[in-house]
Amino acid sequence: MSFFVDFWQQHFPVLSILLPAFTGFALILLGNPGSGSLKSDPRQPLRHAISIGSAIVGLILAICMVDFANTGQIKAYFLSEWSAPFGIALVVDRLSAMMVLLTYVVALPVLWFASAEWDQRGRYFHAMFHFLLMGLCGAFLTGDLFNLFVFFEVLLLASYVLLLHHHNKARFKLGLHYVIINLLASAMFLIGLGLIYGSVGSLNMADVARLLPRLPDDQHQLAMAGAMLLFVVFGIKAAMLPVGFWLPKTYAVAATPVAAIFALMTKVGIYAILRVNGTVFSDAQGQYLLENWLLIIGVLTSLYGVFGAIAAERLRRFIGFMILSSIGTILIAVSLFSLQAWAAGLYYMVHSTIIAATFYLLGEWISLQRGEFKDHLKTAPEMKQHTLLSLLFLVVGLMMAGLPPFSGFIGKVFLLQGTLYHEHKVWIILVILAVSLLSILAFVRAGYVIFWRATTPDDNDDHEACQTYKKLPDRASPRLDYVVYALLIGLTGYALLAQPVYRYTYAAAEQLQNKQLYQAMLLKNTDRGDVISVQPFNPYYLPHLKYREETVEDPYQKYIPYVISSKTLAGEHVPAELTQPTDTSSATPALPDDDAKLVPAE
Repeated sequence: MSFFVDFWQQHFPVLSILLPAFTGFALILLGNPGSGSLKSDPRQPLRHAISIGSAIVGLILAICMVDFANTGQIKAYFLSEWSAPFGIALVVDRLSAMMVLLTYVVALPVLWFASAEWDQRGRYFHAMFHFLLMGLCGAFLTGDLFNLFVFFEVLLLASYVLLLHHHNKARFKLGLHYVIINLLASAMFLIGLGLIYGSVGSLNMADVARLLPRLPDDQHQLAMAGAMLLFVVFGIKAAMLPVGFWLPKTYAVAATPVAAIFALMTKVGIYAILRVNGTVFSDAQGQYLLENWLLIIGVLTSLYGVFGAIAAERLRRFIGFMILSSIGTILIAVSLFSLQAWAAGLYYMVHSTIIAATFYLLGEWISLQRGEFKDHLKTAPEMKQHTLLSLLFLVVGLMMAGLPPFSGFIGKVFLLQGTLYHEHKVWIILVILAVSLLSILAFVRAGYVIFWRATTPDDNDDHEACQTYKKLPDRASPRLDYVVYALLIGLTGYALLAQPVYRYTYAAAEQLQNKQLYQAMLLKNTDRGDVISVQPFNPYYLPHLKYREETVEDPYQKYIPYVISSKTLAGEHVPAELTQPTDTSSATPALPDDDAKLVPAE
């Protein structure tokens, strides 16, 4: 048992990435016949067991991660035992642990629902689902800007396939738009990273935050230009205006479990804005961007979303516009740049993600019982579970519009408290309250059409309409009702636990703004106390000189113990060919004197 405890304590940051990765590979190796053969495929029960079992283990790991993060510690994990900023670093803090837990809280019930029948409508659903989880967890845990790009690409590649699951013409058309938009965003991401790396010389988040204030003015401006490009990219992922018009239509055509899990996708963009633009590039220029431009963008996104919901003609597009409105509210919280506002935004982000996923599932339930009318906001015969669905719609509407006593209301109260010392507090409060009022009107309109104006079903057996009505399902599709109930109960519990959750999110915001803490945990120091960071490239320096049989003075050797692990230092991981003597006639330039500091290369 002690072995497993030690293994967990040493490697738990990477397990949340490796688990869905290995699960996805195993599901691909298991094979997947055509969608028409999946129901009778003898491997399907094993496929379900691997997929759902992995999601359960992932949830347990996420809970343990939050329990660790709640102590206030930060766990830095260096892949291949190379420390930052030279190696790849994963970081577990309060915020990243919370986001990983949120990922699995949404993913597990959605995956269980999809395993009833939705996964039979296309190939490799479960494998792509777990690769999506891998990308999400990696994006939340990475401490490096380039690897943030890598994990963005992983989750996007999986999302492309999932969006076309059970493909039809509408999904293919909007899926193509979705792919093109994200490819352009990825190109901008790389350009932004190039500007940052060319001016700073590092892409580790803690190291960039340390070096940024020390840059000359011209290099600083280049780095901030790269940060602005990243802000646009993250805005596209978060679907904020004016680059978020794609979301309502795209999510509306996705398969129901895919749309539900996609509720997490926009939160990756918000997380990145908070983590990168709100923390790494949070000097005076970066803070001005958040406090001014992001505030305006958040207000416009929130208002656009709620007006779009009022004008929506289909329920699934209605849900997409309501998600946009909630995104605007979170962006307002981020733009206020205070601990109270950030804590409120994080609390509200969890609520908005879960209620959005629940609403997509409820929309599927309603569509099934409306027959040919589906999710169109048009008058149709009463559904067979008319009363139950109307009550569920009312509860979801109260939660999403932010009315008491649910978590949406509590989150907005926290946010209003966070505006008290802001110079534009009156306008911000008015916008938040106006959006809540307009959200109520949007839900009243949709509910009025779907439930209040519903006509009495034809009961004449001789009529075709009566026969069609009788063929409609009497209840929800398998597992759908249980998942909706579970998520609503979970949100109710989330409201009851508002005080301890808010304490956690406040501590997460406080930890996030403590740059020195991250630098102390991730970066190494020499015996003089200098941070080992970027240094000029030396083409004559061969790191493996110390392993040769001949005694060769290595001027860089004193830095090696600070950069690599003790096992590597002892030569355990060194290939045999590197220990063979070779020609050492080339002169090795001396290091700068001890008083010189390591600076970025020209």
